[in-house]
Amino acid sequence: MEKAGGGPIEAQDEIFMREALDEARRAWEADEVPVGAIVVRDGVIIGRGYNCPISTHDPTAHAEIVALRDAARRLGNYRLTGCQLYVTLEPCAMCAGAILHARIARVIYGARDPKTGAHGSVVDLFDERRLNHHTAVTEGVLAVACGEMLSRFFAERRKKSIVDEN
Repeated sequence: MEKAGGGPIEAQDEIFMREALDEARRAWEADEVPVGAIVVRDGVIIGRGYNCPISTHDPTAHAEIVALRDAARRLGNYRLTGCQLYVTLEPCAMCAGAILHARIARVIYGARDPKTGAHGSVVDLFDERRLNHHTAVTEGVLAVACGEMLSRFFAERRKKSIVDEN
């Protein structure tokens, strides 16, 4: 398989990223920034989440955190060793920290985030050798679809804002 962002793209990556995109659509339907995430263990989805900080009044309710919480509840363990996290957008520093603390084995994401990305766009917490846990990262899986969803969402929001001002 070809390399993307330091890790190999595996056969199931596009399938699972489409599931994360479905979660992102749910965020959009709730008028939240459309980012979605899923946690997979042994080929089975054990956690789902989408951005919902506005509706939940919770600044930590990013898609990754919601999916990690869902998976941890299902497993009855805050350690998610052997799990993979699929997310439509490069994780921020908060989410990267949670991913590392949960001991996620591999993160697979779609679009890069030039404003808050913690896999090299702004900082690279996943490559910080001083940390005691390391997570493999694969970037760019369905990057165009993931990026286009975000672009369309913000274009619609800007258009609505202009209409509301008039």
